[in-house]
Amino acid sequence: MFLVLLTQHLSVPQKIILKMKKYLINTCFLLLSALVFSQDLPENPEEGKCYVRCKTPDIYKNETVNVAVAPEYKKIVSHPASYKTVTERVLIREAGQQITIVPAVWGNEEVTYYEKEDGTRLEIKDAIFNHGFETVETKAASASWQMSEKMPGCESDNPDDCRYWCYKPSPAEFKTMPVEKLISDAQVVKVTVPGIKRTYNKRVMVKKPKTLIVETSAEYKTITKSVLVKDAWTEEVVVPAVYRSITKQILVQKGGLTSWKSVDCTLVDNTPLPINWDYSSATLNDGAKRIIDARLLPILNTGVAVFIESHTDMRGSSSDNQDLSERRAKAVTDYLISKGINRTQLYAKGYGESRLLNKCSDNVTCSEAEHSVNRRTTFRVVNQK
Repeated sequence: MFLVLLTQHLSVPQKIILKMKKYLINTCFLLLSALVFSQDLPENPEEGKCYVRCKTPDIYKNETVNVAVAPEYKKIVSHPASYKTVTERVLIREAGQQITIVPAVWGNEEVTYYEKEDGTRLEIKDAIFNHGFETVETKAASASWQMSEKMPGCESDNPDDCRYWCYKPSPAEFKTMPVEKLISDAQVVKVTVPGIKRTYNKRVMVKKPKTLIVETSAEYKTITKSVLVKDAWTEEVVVPAVYRSITKQILVQKGGLTSWKSVDCTLVDNTPLPINWDYSSATLNDGAKRIIDARLLPILNTGVAVFIESHTDMRGSSSDNQDLSERRAKAVTDYLISKGINRTQLYAKGYGESRLLNKCSDNVTCSEAEHSVNRRTTFRVVNQK
């Protein structure tokens, strides 16, 4: 068992050599055991009983030691030069003077002129007449004596009798004739004829040209440059050793006193532990731990040794199932050791999918219950040499 645990920390060539040594040792041990057992059997055996050899187990204690897996050493580290960036204001043109010509200032002036001057023209207005009528008195009004007619009923025979004289007016006599009257006489009227005005633009000097002496300011520029802060340098750095903590077992009390112990003969054969392993799992649940406490722990507490075998169903690859079965066997042994069982009483092995109990091999359809039959862990009591 110690050789099996030791191989987990060895390289491949070391494992091969160790396996060869283990094979030779086991062969010699079996031969020696056969010789011893043929000469050393239990005295006064009872019929129907099975006997196994028990031994006082070696008592170990665990001790953690630190192993230097890498030594302390010195290395030289180089550091590049370091710089800092600074800005600086530099003069790029000095102050001075320059002569500046101020040109004349010109403006535009609009000039108006007569393309044709004002004049007059004469207009003749004819005499204006009014056509009408004029009445002319041709005979003035007058009066004359006139004898009236003889009164009717006059009885005189004188023709002048029965008459009266009247002084009757005679109206004036008039004659109307067409006439023309002068309203305005003929005259001469002067009419102003306006001239034609035009404009043109003329450039007029508003300010005369002149020269000036102007003071010019200095000009500066900001530049960026890298300044050496520290030149390249090296330092020696001590790399500390690397340690790895390893727990090793130290023998406190040597066992080895053997005795024969009667056991139930059924325990010599593989006895199943009804652990319901979950598919692809190697974790012991609370139910599995209670089964181990009730079925296996009391047997181991009597001092006997057991061989624990774990199996899987066929689902998954062969290599994965082999690894899974080994992890399941290890989970049981680790739990027993945590309960105080000595490691020398425990032998564990995984068989993967190599020992199926039913038809459920590759390419065969099976129910979950049929697959669970193959996911099993068994134990059997073995002799301790």
